[in-house]
Amino acid sequence: MIDQLAEETSPKAVLLGLKDLTSIEELGELARTADLDVVGTFNQNRTKPDPRGYLGSGKLDELAKIVIDQSIEVVIADDELSPGQQRHLERCLKTKIMDRTSLVLAIFAARAQTHEAKLQVELAQLAYLAPRLTRMWTHLSRLGGGIGTRGPGETQLEVDKRLLQTRMIQLRKSLEKVRQSRQTQQSNRETHSLLKASLVGYTNSGKSTLMNRLTEANVLVEDKLFATLDPTTRRITLPTYGEVLISDTVGFIQKLPHQLVDAFMATLEEAQSADVLIHVVDASSPEWAGMLATSMALLKELNVSDTPQILVFNKSDKLAKDQTLTSLIGNIELPSKEIILMSALKDEDLADLFETLQTILSKTRNTMTFTIPYDRMDIVHLLHKHGELLSEEYEEDHIKIVSAIQTVLGQKIMGQLQKPLSH
Repeated sequence: MIDQLAEETSPKAVLLGLKDLTSIEELGELARTADLDVVGTFNQNRTKPDPRGYLGSGKLDELAKIVIDQSIEVVIADDELSPGQQRHLERCLKTKIMDRTSLVLAIFAARAQTHEAKLQVELAQLAYLAPRLTRMWTHLSRLGGGIGTRGPGETQLEVDKRLLQTRMIQLRKSLEKVRQSRQTQQSNRETHSLLKASLVGYTNSGKSTLMNRLTEANVLVEDKLFATLDPTTRRITLPTYGEVLISDTVGFIQKLPHQLVDAFMATLEEAQSADVLIHVVDASSPEWAGMLATSMALLKELNVSDTPQILVFNKSDKLAKDQTLTSLIGNIELPSKEIILMSALKDEDLADLFETLQTILSKTRNTMTFTIPYDRMDIVHLLHKHGELLSEEYEEDHIKIVSAIQTVLGQKIMGQLQKPLSH
């Protein structure tokens, strides 16, 4: 499996990159998150990686001397390396070679806490390692069931490939069971007909701090990328609106490995099922516009870029005192008109966020008529709690209620009327 670098004692690392200096700065943060000691970067001004060795041969000769002179233990490329590129770098540099994808996977493996997250990480690791397979997977034969016995004429590499594919099938089956269980939980949650807001945004933008301040959820907060991976959902009560569910999600990064987009769909599903997105941006970062663009691209990939969202420019406490929202944004076009400059650490700023969230939810209210049988007084209670009662008439076999209610919430309640009451 991919090494969990956090268990090692700060190995010396050198970063390899091309023209994108912002991306390699983020790679340095990822390396720091994995407890690596980054002693330098090695850039080459080229638009595409060399197909054989990522960097040109001359640069690799220079780098080889640095690796020896400084006892470099890990060299990390800022892009995903092909199996051929990785083998060539290992031959030239004679040290451990990683790329951005394997580094992110190592971090995820070290930080996954729930059973589902651990399954997802292992599946992502195997998907990454499949084309790089060597004779390193024979330990999978210990999984039992006769796995690992070599058939007639079958090479050891073929056995290893079969072991890996068998393990991936097992993981997918296990994940499907976990997802079915989670969908059942989500269905039960929806019987309460609560709207949901999801916190999304670039990693280390302050989402977990904001989640804790909004909900007292005790989500891990750390000044490292991917401080928390597992989805957390809590209830909050808006002062003039009522209860809403709020969920945290995994942070986005540039060049997010495609294996993780698939493997962590469970976490990202929280954003897909949200009625409102609270999109958190690190206002103190000089690269916030690029981070916002990366996040929006991933939200588009998840088909949620059209979901109503509040842009929360967080960490205003780290800005200059005369910095305003207008001067911060300048002429940059933003994906939402609902924008807040705030600090998650300030109570008055949290109140502004609550008010904005209530405003968005209230804008989409509609007048709806509900015909409710007498054995569904739970629906009557929901309408009294979450809607503005316009009229209520008691007929022989039903109650007719006209309510001004948030449209999506009203539709959810309508859907509950079509289902039999569970006991």
